Amino acid sequence: EVQLVESGGGLVQAGGSLRLSCAASGFTSDDYVIGWFRQAPGKEREGVSCISSDHRIVYYADSVKGRFTISGDNAKNTIYLQMNALKPEDTAVYYCAADQGLHRLWVLGLSDYWGQGTQVTVSS
Repeated sequence: EVQLVESGGGLVQAGGSLRLSCAASGFTSDDYVIGWFRQAPGKEREGVSCISSDHRIVYYADSVKGRFTISGDNAKNTIYLQMNALKPEDTAVYYCAADQGLHRLWVLGLSDYWGQGTQVTVSS
């Protein structure tokens, strides 16, 4: 059973930085994609960034390009999301999700495996 555990959320002032972590376990295949998604109150969940297991494929939402960086440490089975120059509109619950299909996860936002989420609040 795939398990994903997020950490690193918190309260930060606008312009500040946070680093989220997603510890993954239980994969039976080396071919998968992990993505970061977020959902703000009253809004639909949106994709933030994703990375393939070999780290060769990386995507970002336009709203975070140049500010957020996704990376992975295979030795620790952990994916990171470094968030810089945070804005109040980045406030949301951030979730990581994993799937074997890039299209299914990143384009359709579908996955059988989601973490519990971590709250990020950016004050103005």
